[in-house]
Amino acid sequence: MTTTLYAATRPSSATPVEQAFIELGIPHQTKRLDLEAGEQHDPAFLALNPNGLVPTLVVDDQPLFEGLAIIQYLGDRDGVERGLWPAPDTAERLQALSWTTWAYAHLQWAIRLMMFAGHPMVPAELHHAPLEKHARKLQRERLEVLEAHLDGRDYIVGDRYSLVDLTLASLLGWGISIGVDLEGLPRISAWLGQCTERPSYREIYGTTS
Repeated sequence: MTTTLYAATRPSSATPVEQAFIELGIPHQTKRLDLEAGEQHDPAFLALNPNGLVPTLVVDDQPLFEGLAIIQYLGDRDGVERGLWPAPDTAERLQALSWTTWAYAHLQWAIRLMMFAGHPMVPAELHHAPLEKHARKLQRERLEVLEAHLDGRDYIVGDRYSLVDLTLASLLGWGISIGVDLEGLPRISAWLGQCTERPSYREIYGTTS
């Protein structure tokens, strides 16, 4: 089986998938696209992903795009055997699908809304203070859901680290870098500290313990 990951030359939405490959320790090739140079618009790449976005995974010439879909696929294909994804037909598998999808559909959406409404990387003419305030409220509500879920838990699903934790920790790490506030959320802070101490996290994000 030939597995090729298309990622970027700098941190991007492909970065959590790259970390997943490190955790899983499975053979693959990585092809990096220079997004600033527009390599993602090359016709050969658009034939794999018509959106012109990374990450894109190609398995035996068959493409799969969207970071969440790739992580869930890798969990099913390789994660169960390596203890990083719950087995089929278990309550934990349903929880894994729920929380990883929640991360992208709800938490990431609220963080991106905050970013577009007021972050310096977005043109000032697009900023909207009331929308940013609303986005922060939505973001906090979602984080409080996660804080409650972590009551009595070290990890989001089951009793050990998994690709579920990887998915949410990578998202929150990015969120903190653009202004997400974890004050008053001690369970999330403790859990995130464990996740960021993983060798794979330090390797992919260039941090040290």
